[in-house]
Amino acid sequence: MDNHTTVSTFLLWGFSSFPDLQDLSFVMIFFSHVTILVANVSIMVAIKLNHNLHTPMYFFLCGLSFSETCTTMVIIPCMLVDLLSESKTISLPECATQMFFFFGLGGNNCLLLAAMSYDHYTAIHNPLHYTILMTQKICFQLMTASCVTGIVVSLCIVLVVFNLSFCDSSTIKHFFCDITSVVSLACDYTFFQKVVLLAFTAFVLVGSFIFIMISCVFIGSIVMRMPSAQGRYKAFSTCSFHLTVVCIHYGFAGFVYLRPKDSDSFREDMMAVTYTVLTPLLNPIVYSLRNKEMKISLKKVLGNICRFSPRW
Repeated sequence: MDNHTTVSTFLLWGFSSFPDLQDLSFVMIFFSHVTILVANVSIMVAIKLNHNLHTPMYFFLCGLSFSETCTTMVIIPCMLVDLLSESKTISLPECATQMFFFFGLGGNNCLLLAAMSYDHYTAIHNPLHYTILMTQKICFQLMTASCVTGIVVSLCIVLVVFNLSFCDSSTIKHFFCDITSVVSLACDYTFFQKVVLLAFTAFVLVGSFIFIMISCVFIGSIVMRMPSAQGRYKAFSTCSFHLTVVCIHYGFAGFVYLRPKDSDSFREDMMAVTYTVLTPLLNPIVYSLRNKEMKISLKKVLGNICRFSPRW
């Protein structure tokens, strides 16, 4: 980090903008967090225990659930502590670490969704060669590439942000160390650095979204040429779950990170809370709980939990 940095501690001001709602916010975010953990862990356990779900699609879904769980663990516990704490401070190294993991995991989520789109396209375009084209090794390589790319991009973002000089205000008008909220405190934030950060963000967010949309167009063209109505329904049904998750994820992410910032900090905080909490909450519900195979597997897992749980 640059030696010119004079600020060593930041004040997270986000929830202080609406003090009357802090107790309600704590309750809602806490139960949302518990639901996210239970839903995603149940999905991972169900996929692990059911050999019928040991396919590329569920392999990526398991990775996405794990990544979503880690993403929420980076932000939400700190949010809950801040809601109960009078001193809503975070040190500069902690802020950099939080930003690194949040954007690294967020980038990994985007790229995993792109890998899942490629998997759907391969399954529909080359069903006879699908097992050859999507081997366990290839799936692992795609997941590793997603993770490494997310980490590298996030590291570049953090290096750019925390080589700036913070010498004015130390109050972050957010509930976590987000890019725009932190760089707004810098003394030497130039247009060039702004373009660099936007390029890194767009590379992951827009790049993966374009890839997904291209895959969807190709999938749609293939499905429309299918002679069987039942085959078209099955293909569209499978892809619709994924497309719903993509719309939720990219809709909120694009609204938060790719649009001009609103002067209304309350609205900005609410959108960020929605993206941080609601997206990982809806993903397992939309993608997994509407899937027949996953429903059966989850019922078995929950049934085993109930059977071995202590009876009072």
